[in-house]
Amino acid sequence: MASSCKGLLQCTENPYISIPSFLFGLPTNEFSTMNSFKLLLLTLLLFSQNLFAQSKTTKTEHLVLVTLDGLRWQELFGGADSLLVDDTGMVEKPGSLLGDFWHSDPLVRRAKLFPFVWGTLAQQGQVYGNRYYGAKVDTQNKLWFSYPGYNELLSGSADDSRIRSNDKVPNPNKTFLEYLNEMPAYRNKVMAFGGWDVFPFIINESRSGIPVNSGFTPAIGTALSETEKLLNRLQKEIRGPWESVRLDPFTHHYALEALRNQKPSILYLAYGETDDWAHDGRYDEYLKSANQTDAYLKEIWGTLQADPHYRDKTTLLITVDHGRGTSKESWKSHGADVAGAGQVWLIAIGPDTPPLGEIKQEGQWHSAMLSRTIFRLLGQDYPDGKAAPEWKEILGQTRLK
Repeated sequence: MASSCKGLLQCTENPYISIPSFLFGLPTNEFSTMNSFKLLLLTLLLFSQNLFAQSKTTKTEHLVLVTLDGLRWQELFGGADSLLVDDTGMVEKPGSLLGDFWHSDPLVRRAKLFPFVWGTLAQQGQVYGNRYYGAKVDTQNKLWFSYPGYNELLSGSADDSRIRSNDKVPNPNKTFLEYLNEMPAYRNKVMAFGGWDVFPFIINESRSGIPVNSGFTPAIGTALSETEKLLNRLQKEIRGPWESVRLDPFTHHYALEALRNQKPSILYLAYGETDDWAHDGRYDEYLKSANQTDAYLKEIWGTLQADPHYRDKTTLLITVDHGRGTSKESWKSHGADVAGAGQVWLIAIGPDTPPLGEIKQEGQWHSAMLSRTIFRLLGQDYPDGKAAPEWKEILGQTRLK
């Protein structure tokens, strides 16, 4: 892992070891006559940081978090919903989804909708949230819409008293992204990409210093790739159906270019189409977007595994901010008054995560557990004491029966 320490810190080749800058700036005679207290301080600093580097037992050095806005657990585990898949009010052309996404066996249906999830991620990682087996994943917040969901997911705890709308208000809570960006080993190596134009406020870009490419923001910089230049042009020319959310292909390919060229250690990628198509009552487009996102996940994981910088050193986590209703009408919505809208799911794969596959035993997990878990994967202690505990199974600390 490359390091980028600046300001008051200078870094050694080991990314976990940093030395105060003022020690490097001292003339030789001053350094040699430094009083014993300063020498002792330096020795203890180097010893403690080197001890951490040697004692780190996890293999994860990089992490990619992906969210699919408002994708229900029902589709993830059961494929296309029989109530909606051929409803004339939910699909533009009756029968148009049946060939690609329908089968009487839900296990076949889900594999048709998410071939990479069930063909690769479920075989090599862990998949949580199948409530048919009692494997429950829920949000801790009780509001069940996007800003509260993302705040909980990224900060480690719900904040229903302050995060009560989707308004563009800077998040008063620090996210795990911000905490990492404050650390010498990860400074300027944290990036975020999202479809929704509220993410700069959720991540609090102005305070955290984390670059957030979301909404209709173009790629910026003096050394843009040809792909980024093309994406910037096409994003202006191709108009999606929503004012605050861009189409997922732009978000995906901006993030993919960053992985390939800038190589962030921490990447957050938030797709948005599934939620907005659902709000529009378009079950056909909702399924097509979900299926396309599965292909995007395959491309991300393939890119990580093909690059020696990331291969066998990166954990991929995939989840969702909230669920949705289950009837023909409530499926379009979510919120505190929609039953089931707090039911979510999670997929994890990486060098520290045992390949347990689909979890088929009773248990209760929460979105808020991810922030502390991410820090544990990176060999760090999460600094927010009120955050939820770590997800022990992802860390390989608890053996499921």
